Amino acid sequence: MVRLVALLVTLVLAGAAPAHAQAGLSEADQTAIRGVIAGQLQAFREDDGPRAYGFAAPGIQLLFPTHQIFMKMVREGYPPVYRAAESEFRDIEALPEGRWLQHVLIVGADGAVVMALYTMELQPDGTWKIAGCILAPSNEATT
Repeated sequence: MVRLVALLVTLVLAGAAPAHAQAGLSEADQTAIRGVIAGQLQAFREDDGPRAYGFAAPGIQLLFPTHQIFMKMVREGYPPVYRAAESEFRDIEALPEGRWLQHVLIVGADGAVVMALYTMELQPDGTWKIAGCILAPSNEATT
């Protein structure tokens, strides 16, 4: 069931085509987005479920109503993200409806390299939250 929901989230997010890179996104917002993702990656490394869950947008929290369910989904469906050994921020692109797609090159604990595509959503209180993540194979290396 958890994998099915993760797949559905992935399919919905994959349908949103990127627009122009960085147009209309301030340097402060870009820094905030990177901070949110880095904070969640750190929380995963520390097995801090409540903190990791706190970085998730309301839509993700509706799909996974507790931090325990959320962490189980991440452990099972996103092992490179759950135990990222390295991460490097790459491009950010505009998506429809004011969302942004942050590319993050991730090296998992097993050495596998993936590109994590984080959909970021600005909240009414001005904070950024993670609205989804898609993993794509990558031949790139971190610098």
